[in-house]
Amino acid sequence: MAKEFLVEIGTEELPPRALPRLSEAFAAGLREGLSEARLEHGEILRYATPRRLALKVLDLAGRQPDVENELRGPPVKVAFDADGQPTRAALAFAEKCGVAVSDLDRLATPKGDWLVFRGTEAGRPASELLPDLVARSLAALPIPKRMRWADREDDFVRPVHWVVMLLDDQVVPARFFGIDAGRETRGHRFLAPGPFSLESAGEYPARIETDGCVIADFSARRKAVEQAVLKTAEAHQGTAVFDAELLDEVTSLVEWPVPVAASFEARFLDLPPEVLIATLQSHQRYFPLRGADGALIADFVAVANLESADPRAVREGNERVVRPRLADAAFFWDQDRRIPLAERRAGLRDVVFQEKLGSVYDKTERVAALAEHIAGAIGADSALARRAAELGKCDLLTEMVGEFPELQGVMGRYYAAHDGEDPVVSAALDDQYRPRYAGDGLPESPVGVAVSMADKLDTLAGIFSIGQRPTGTRDPFGLRRAALGILRMLIEGRHDLGLPGLIREAVGRIPGVADPDGLAADIFDYMMDRLRAYYVDGGGEVSAPADVFEAVFANRPESPLDFHDRILAVKAFQRLEAAGTLASANKRVSNILRKAGSEPGSEPAEGLFELPEETALYERLRDMEPEVTRLLDDRRYEEALVRLADLREPVDAFFDTVMVMDEDPDKRRNRLALLARMRKLFLHTADLSRLVG
Repeated sequence: MAKEFLVEIGTEELPPRALPRLSEAFAAGLREGLSEARLEHGEILRYATPRRLALKVLDLAGRQPDVENELRGPPVKVAFDADGQPTRAALAFAEKCGVAVSDLDRLATPKGDWLVFRGTEAGRPASELLPDLVARSLAALPIPKRMRWADREDDFVRPVHWVVMLLDDQVVPARFFGIDAGRETRGHRFLAPGPFSLESAGEYPARIETDGCVIADFSARRKAVEQAVLKTAEAHQGTAVFDAELLDEVTSLVEWPVPVAASFEARFLDLPPEVLIATLQSHQRYFPLRGADGALIADFVAVANLESADPRAVREGNERVVRPRLADAAFFWDQDRRIPLAERRAGLRDVVFQEKLGSVYDKTERVAALAEHIAGAIGADSALARRAAELGKCDLLTEMVGEFPELQGVMGRYYAAHDGEDPVVSAALDDQYRPRYAGDGLPESPVGVAVSMADKLDTLAGIFSIGQRPTGTRDPFGLRRAALGILRMLIEGRHDLGLPGLIREAVGRIPGVADPDGLAADIFDYMMDRLRAYYVDGGGEVSAPADVFEAVFANRPESPLDFHDRILAVKAFQRLEAAGTLASANKRVSNILRKAGSEPGSEPAEGLFELPEETALYERLRDMEPEVTRLLDDRRYEEALVRLADLREPVDAFFDTVMVMDEDPDKRRNRLALLARMRKLFLHTADLSRLVG
């Protein structure tokens, strides 16, 4: 009969940013284990709070199904001697199977008869299997730094204080981290600190909420936090500034969320809004508020982990904590503006970018030259691009960025504006880091594009030159993000530049490169892998299946924008009624030309055609060639493929009637030349023979 299984691991406070990942991994590991153990089950519900990781498995089978086994032993001629008595081989096989030789069956095969054991392996009860499955899942959790406590030799992410394991209303006998599993759980550390027992797995999580003041479901608690903050903000005529990561982190810090409205001195509103938000969010995990005009107001919402008997004291405590943080930020703001960014540039010589690649100053020199080159190619102001690149990293030496590293670029924009730099230069200092993450906006100005692209290309070229390309999940220099950012700027920004040329420009400025051509080719291949993910994995504005990507990639277009336009054209072509037939025809032509071995004639000779289907295909092809060629030269690929779709009927008729590999060598070469001419027109956009279906 189907059962409910509950496991809860009670701990000291878990790391908040890791909590969702740990919960997901715990469930994934148990799901995999149940599958391997052949235990059928329904939904696996996840629960995660600062002090617990828990799972509940619905509709879990009470035991494994029985398995019919068949085990082949030795050949009969080996199993028995001349007198028909069992040999040592037969006796050993029977002993292995746990039966007498007389209980073994015989299996007839074309190669003779064999002894065989047929039996039923009884399924084991779930209660016997679950402890090991849970242990394996816990051991596989992605815990960067494990802890040991007391005199224990085993370790975990945090010390464990209780373990609950229930199968319906029965405790599953098990021992983890020196603690026997039972039915006793804990509630909120302060609101319901005493232990209490669960009668059955079905009581979870409702009972832990009513008796323990704990909302165990992470998603439900996250929604409760969000709604509480929204309601509190509305009561103070404000709109909360939400950040998904902050919302997750706050949810991971509380078991019983209670909103607290508080405020700070209005004078701090003179700080840049990004500074206020960073102070409130990153340092204090508070939610800033905006007024009706969209500007920040001097109020914020904190989320406490308990209902206090003195809410005023809680509010004042939060205000008391945030005041010195804002005062520090105001001090940094005033001090930083006393030194122009340009005067900080020399200090970058003392900041190491990478030991083998020199200082940050050296990097800005390379980026400035590359940005100037790119700006000229995209019609931006080259002088402004160089100036922006030279100032690009100067804000790294400011007090504000030292305190808030996430504000690099943002503070550069403010300080450059204060120094009287050209507004385009100021904006580019922020734009250089865009896109910062998947889905982030692109640089807003052409100068910003030039600087951002140059910075990312230099990083790719430099790190690849010292053999530090990403491996597995490790990518300390953010090369995947940099590569995708460059591709997005070229494609979504509609900048028609050849990627190999850009890479060579970047590689040429890296000192000490022994094989620049090989390095450039390696980087190009890496970026093509990122481009594949951009389309196939749905990372871009347009998604495309793998066969469409491979069809275009076969032509190796150097411009990502050109690549993109070809992708769009092939996707549009696939929607045409003639697409399937013509794709198959291209595949057939490709195979024929490959197997033909010798080169076909350069041009088909009309006088050698003997069948009307040959002539019809030739004439249709000849008539449309000028128009299609013009469309292809103008990169109007979609229109060209739509026009080529008119070849469907003559192509079908040709293959239904004409024997391409004729015994007459002249006719064979002429027909191959006709097919090669047709394929050339199709191949200009993409290798349609690679399309599936």
